[in-house]
Amino acid sequence: MNPEELNKIATAERTMQSQYRHTINVCVAAGCLSSRADQVQQALENEVKQRGLDSHCDVKGVGCLGLCAAGPLVTVDKVTINGQESGRRESSVPELMYQSVTAADAAEIVAALDQAPVQRLVCPTNVPFFTRQKKIVLENSGVIDPERIEEYIAADGYAALLDVLTTKKPMEVVAEITRSGLRGRGGAGFPTGLKWGTVAKAAGATKYVICNADEGDPGAFMDRAVLESDPHRVLEGMAIAAYAVGASQGYIYVRAEYPLAVKRLKLAIRQAERLGLLGTNIFHTPFSFSIEIRLGAGAFVCGEETALIASVEGKRGQPRPRPPYPAERGLWEAPTLINNVETLANVPAIIRNGADWFAGIGTEKSRGTKVFALAGRVQNTGLIEVPMGITLREIIYQVGGGIPEGRRFKAVQTGGPSGGCIPEQFLDIPVDYESLAQVGSIMGSGGMIVMDETSDMVDVAKFFMEFCMTESCGKCVPCRVGTAQMYDVLEKITRGQATAADVEYLKDLCDVVRNTSLCGLGMTAPNPVLSTLRYFKNEYDARLRPDDHNGNGAAQPVEVAR
Repeated sequence: MNPEELNKIATAERTMQSQYRHTINVCVAAGCLSSRADQVQQALENEVKQRGLDSHCDVKGVGCLGLCAAGPLVTVDKVTINGQESGRRESSVPELMYQSVTAADAAEIVAALDQAPVQRLVCPTNVPFFTRQKKIVLENSGVIDPERIEEYIAADGYAALLDVLTTKKPMEVVAEITRSGLRGRGGAGFPTGLKWGTVAKAAGATKYVICNADEGDPGAFMDRAVLESDPHRVLEGMAIAAYAVGASQGYIYVRAEYPLAVKRLKLAIRQAERLGLLGTNIFHTPFSFSIEIRLGAGAFVCGEETALIASVEGKRGQPRPRPPYPAERGLWEAPTLINNVETLANVPAIIRNGADWFAGIGTEKSRGTKVFALAGRVQNTGLIEVPMGITLREIIYQVGGGIPEGRRFKAVQTGGPSGGCIPEQFLDIPVDYESLAQVGSIMGSGGMIVMDETSDMVDVAKFFMEFCMTESCGKCVPCRVGTAQMYDVLEKITRGQATAADVEYLKDLCDVVRNTSLCGLGMTAPNPVLSTLRYFKNEYDARLRPDDHNGNGAAQPVEVAR
């Protein structure tokens, strides 16, 4: 593969696309497939063929269109190639979208291609769910066929990799990422450029790049959707990162529960290797880079860097003390760069558009956009990408469409089991790393679960504590025993058998587990408990023993050996 050949593929694909008067896109990501979107796609293809419209109507499967609550989703585009023939829509907002489509609707949809739309199926797209989003990571999702590398190339795919390999030195790439202000999208928001620079400067002839796709938070599906919808974007981001830090081997650690993501990743790797975009001497340069997939068994703790590394090495997924950090001594004792899916998916766009472009989005300390899996008691559940700094109120009431059934908002949990529950009084805070931390939560990987007035916050805390207790690897005593003790106290409270002293004991347990656990699982496990105690203490008090609302009883925790 050389630059001319890459351009030839892009031009050929754009020319082919321009021949179609209409393109019917069917979401074939996991959410819509669970509602039989594959049958919808087949029915549309059959209908187009039977009507003899093959030459000017293309039916294709695309990635996640976002509004999962209304799936299966189908969009109909007229020719959308712009003056520069970029291969992308002029806008990220679909021109015409149909919702809750079934195979039986295919004939009506095809018949309406040059007529008025099928009104009973039309999903409005001039609404905040679409117009308030800013798509960078998801710019190709719902637009290109994730199983065709030609469509990715036609959408400027691998142009960023070509640029860095032929015009930039590795440290110039690191500097560009640093200047963009990109922070890790999988946890506390560590500066990406700083991490890259540390690995680049680390001593050692062998270095590795790992994509952390072990997405285990309840209610989270951001990474899965990106891998299913735009896998080449992640591969390109990994290759750019590898060039910047001096690595020649990469691994994608993805959980086996994501079979569709795994299937499309495997296909994407084969396609990229066939075209010479992965492998030896990419673009006829000295740079060589290969990627392999490693399947995780579903252990939440393997989202932690050192536990993930142990699992890739074939060991039990347990964390180790840090330092040394993976950037200095990681996979097989070599310097290792670990970024999550969303972080790497931002990289090609930053290289194409420049660090200043990315830094101009978001807030002073939290640049760019953030992808969220919006779930729970909200009208528009699904996948969204919004600028950093947008408020929780805007996300829930504008993008999310508000609380269903006329109920009142009660809390929103961000950051999964490691995050906190944020009450109504903080709905107007900006969504960025610092603001969420100030109210007792975290950004995390991007799970966002909305709760209404029917949610019991003690039960919510117990649910997440049970998850953390079950997912604890058991290596360190504070996490292994402490989470079990906290769960037992919460269970005692929900049974109405606890005293005020038990609640104080629960707080002490939270403090011990948070400050003495070995890894982030234990350190952050108390967050849901602490945040609900902080903002919903009355619900704990209401569950105490009827004879002990004044705190006269003594705590009698049940001893556990787990």
